[in-house]
Amino acid sequence: MAGDQQLTCSDCGQEFTFTSEDQAFFQERGYSAPKRCKPCRQAKKNEQGGGGGGGGYQRAESRGTAVVCSGCGQQTTVPFEPRGDRPVYCRDCYQAQKGANRGAGGGGGRGRY
Repeated sequence: MAGDQQLTCSDCGQEFTFTSEDQAFFQERGYSAPKRCKPCRQAKKNEQGGGGGGGGYQRAESRGTAVVCSGCGQQTTVPFEPRGDRPVYCRDCYQAQKGANRGAGGGGGRGRY
């Protein structure tokens, strides 16, 4: 494998060494070369969710968007940014809509392919 590489961090602009061991690790897992140095990667990780370990579900909830359900008018949170051209439903209304539309499709999605 190739030797160590000098890369430039996309955040701080400093050069950092991408060791041959790290290159092998990244290649083994199908990752592309890092764009950030280790301190900037850690800072980005902390910025995105605290880096407290294991809190993946909690992070997703905290990034939700508060909306008013198009079905019942209740305040709810959705895990995406609504575009405004389609209705947004709370969990209960979404499940009811999904169930109502299933019968209209004829076959519940079977036999499409």
